[in-house]
Amino acid sequence: MGTPEHTTAGDGAGRGSGLVAGLGRACHPGPVVTVTTLTAALAVIAGRGTEGCVLAWAAVLAGQLSVGWCNDAFDAGRDTAEGRRGKPVAAGAVGAGQVWTAAYAALALCVPLSLFNGLWAGAVHLAAVGAGWAYNLRLKATRWSWAPYALAFAALPAFVTLGLPGRPWPAWWVLGAGAFLGIGAHLGDVLPDIRGDLAAGVRGWPQRLGPDRARLLLPVPLVTASALLTLGPAGPPGRREVTALVLVLLVAVTGTVLGRRRERLAFATAVVVAAVDVTLLLGGTGMGPV
Repeated sequence: MGTPEHTTAGDGAGRGSGLVAGLGRACHPGPVVTVTTLTAALAVIAGRGTEGCVLAWAAVLAGQLSVGWCNDAFDAGRDTAEGRRGKPVAAGAVGAGQVWTAAYAALALCVPLSLFNGLWAGAVHLAAVGAGWAYNLRLKATRWSWAPYALAFAALPAFVTLGLPGRPWPAWWVLGAGAFLGIGAHLGDVLPDIRGDLAAGVRGWPQRLGPDRARLLLPVPLVTASALLTLGPAGPPGRREVTALVLVLLVAVTGTVLGRRRERLAFATAVVVAAVDVTLLLGGTGMGPV
């Protein structure tokens, strides 16, 4: 009589662990880890202190989880119809309803966590999270698909600094670089899948450009972000910044040329340029009063 009971308990545990694993995959863990890590680093550089850094990290984690789960839940029907087994819902690892529940729960948690960072900081972060939901639910398939990325990436450093005493905004060139970095991230994220998206009827801004024009345009916002981070601060740029800008230009041109045959290579070089931009942002002086 003990064996069936043991088996049943094991099955329940298996289902529970399977649900957790499915939700973990459905939240888009790569962007979640990247953005929350960047937030923590920006908070440290801005001087938020231990408590402020933890609050900023927690708020952004909840927001990113909500946006990631919303994305997979909303696309579940299309992913299942297309047989995209890499998606947890389409693979049967988790149900769409369960992902929606997780998305709403994370969003509900995100509101107080954001406001714990201060009213203005919280409002900016919630606007960024709202932009992410708007992208998932509507703007993803319109010519305005780039706008939520630009808003969210520009809002991240503002969220961090507005939580400081006196509620300072970051320097204008930090906000501009964040917006251009977001646009570049949007182009790079969509580029490898443009043909499949067009076949599925998704016509966002990159899809309307087409793969060739999107590939040629991809380096422009990323290099612009690099230029703002290099030339924006007062005084002449240092050797490190100039070297980084030259590296960005070389990598961007290489990716654009070689990407004619391998779009994944164009995406890879965009990741390198974005990494350099983030390094410049973390090493800059604009995360404070203007």
